[in-house]
Amino acid sequence: MRLAPYASQPAQSRGRRHPEPPAPTRDDFQRDRDRIVHSTAFRRLVYKTQVFLNHEGDLFRTRLTHSLEVAQLGRSIARSLGLNEDLVEAIALAHDLGHTPFGHAGQDALDACMAGHGGFEHNLQSLRVVDTLEHRYPQYDGLNLSFETREGILKHCARANAERIEAAEPGGVARRFIDRTQPSLEAQLCNLADEIAYNAHDIDDGVRSGLIGIEQLAEVELFERYRCEAVAEHPQLDGRRMLYETIRRMLSAQVYDVIDATRSALAAAAPADADAARRAPPLVGFSPAMRAQSIALKRVLFRDLYRHPQVMQTTVRAQAVVQDLFAAYRADTGEMPVSFASRPDASRAVADYIAGMTDRYALREHERLTGQVWPA
Repeated sequence: MRLAPYASQPAQSRGRRHPEPPAPTRDDFQRDRDRIVHSTAFRRLVYKTQVFLNHEGDLFRTRLTHSLEVAQLGRSIARSLGLNEDLVEAIALAHDLGHTPFGHAGQDALDACMAGHGGFEHNLQSLRVVDTLEHRYPQYDGLNLSFETREGILKHCARANAERIEAAEPGGVARRFIDRTQPSLEAQLCNLADEIAYNAHDIDDGVRSGLIGIEQLAEVELFERYRCEAVAEHPQLDGRRMLYETIRRMLSAQVYDVIDATRSALAAAAPADADAARRAPPLVGFSPAMRAQSIALKRVLFRDLYRHPQVMQTTVRAQAVVQDLFAAYRADTGEMPVSFASRPDASRAVADYIAGMTDRYALREHERLTGQVWPA
């Protein structure tokens, strides 16, 4: 496929932190994708929580299935816009590599534990994974990914962290948080595909769990419009098929909206190349009407699903597990593998170790160290 002028061109990549000769059959972004797929951190995503804990049901999304859905949506949109599909896929597959066990509950707990030691951000942790924590190659730590993939992985970054990264890597992936410029169009697209994917699959998982009902979603225009269309066209549909068809139509509508809105923004800004797109305002996005509908959907999911008493009860337990693990490892770093226990920054080593755990490994370690069995 021919790339648009404003797409990220692998031949013009800003390169890797450790220079390497080119691969004979793959460009830089394809090589990045392959390194991510073969990483240990990627495999762990299959046992990391999205919303529902991994052991609560076999059919709920995990971080791995979420990342695959983001990659699929991102590639579909990128193909229509002439953006680099391989870069989109690499960013999508890597964007949650630094997420803790137990989803956002684990992240919030670990951030609180690290309050006096630089805090914890899962986007920054994803960058740490690919830059430092993966140990696969003899010449360097990390996966040695290209600048463009690393830039996309670092979706958010606190100012203090951005300045620290900039000091170590002048003009690198954190510079845009200081200059207030944008990442590549492919990175912008991944951010939006992430939002589209989790809104859709959280509806599916929420209804499957019984924690949210169709009647609650009826107040959401983005859902109810396409549910009514599905029922009108297929009145014989049962509950699950009706839900799937509604979500399918929702996803299609959002994808087409992003394509149309982004094409208009690109036509108006007319970036000559990928760097010009970085200097422009954000160019990949929804139309104002679709943005409003997406916000309304998220508001209902937050109120009725993410803050459901059953989810909140699990959240409190999960946070206690992470806090107990942090306290136990800080009290005796010898309880960790020597590769972590021997590091001089004990608190960051503990955070790295816990963040890399799957849900079930964290629970096993918690039981070993405290004698408590989930649920306590």
